[in-house]
Amino acid sequence: MQTVLITGSAGFIGFHLSQLLLGQGFRVIGLDSHNDYYDPRLKADREAQLVSHPHFTAVRGKVEEPGLLLDLFATHRPDAVVHLAAQAGVRYSIENPRAYTEANLLGTFELLEAARAHKPAHLMIASTSSVYGANTQMPYRETDQVDSQMSFYAATKKANEAMAHSYAHLFDLPVTCFRFFTVYGPWGRPDMAPYLFTSAILEGRPIKVFNHGDMQRDFTYVTDLVQGIRLLLDAVPGKNPVENDSLSPVAPWRVVNIGNGESVQLLDFIAAIEQASGVSAQKDMQPMQPGDVPATWADNQLLRRLTGYVPQTSVQDGMRAYVEWYRDYYRSV
Repeated sequence: MQTVLITGSAGFIGFHLSQLLLGQGFRVIGLDSHNDYYDPRLKADREAQLVSHPHFTAVRGKVEEPGLLLDLFATHRPDAVVHLAAQAGVRYSIENPRAYTEANLLGTFELLEAARAHKPAHLMIASTSSVYGANTQMPYRETDQVDSQMSFYAATKKANEAMAHSYAHLFDLPVTCFRFFTVYGPWGRPDMAPYLFTSAILEGRPIKVFNHGDMQRDFTYVTDLVQGIRLLLDAVPGKNPVENDSLSPVAPWRVVNIGNGESVQLLDFIAAIEQASGVSAQKDMQPMQPGDVPATWADNQLLRRLTGYVPQTSVQDGMRAYVEWYRDYYRSV
């Protein structure tokens, strides 16, 4: 039985990935701090579903705690590691940049040191579409230059990619950095637009629509995303790049987009929530927020070449499932 260490296992994506891997016969070691960036009850309820599985082990702690990851690697000797733990959020990084320095920079450093000491077959590190920053040519390709991050959150994730590349080169450590594109779905974070919009629409409150609705996002349904991660787990970077690969010329390291490959207008996304809920939104048009970007759009052809898979869930189907989960979950808490 293969062992996978997942950091951030009680988080939105970590929870779904843990469920998928456990269902496929993996042993999962899940590390999470259950911090209060958003309601810890949601994290506890996610983890409660995981701990009932005999092959899931929950560990409480912060990734930036010196030596914690080193001890976990030494004890469990994971075959693969998926590093999802991070301080997320573009706007919060303006208010509290220290949290991003600690969790994203120091936490990833601790991870890399542990992987250096006890090398897994594959180390996978979450990045974000936000690293593309001020780039305007779309769809975003992994080989694009990414030197114009527009938030401190994005800057820390770009730094994580560079840090991982140096360790991959120096210690022959196989690393994949995957860039997420606006992930949504059941059990999603309450600081994200699907929750904020759905809760307001169902309660009859206005929703804030930034840049007066002139925004586009590549919305990626969470089960599509974790399926992409699972398949990339087997696509270990080596010395044989595929066509248009982002593989480093000097290290077993690459970046891969995981996105739907479609850029959806924000107002169309809101319309999908209205359709799923049967309630019309009251729209409060607002200017663009600092650090935000007007559009994202993933070129997902590298993911297809490496795995034969690309996400396919439409926002209509995805938001129908989300609204159904939202009504069921928040009725009971």
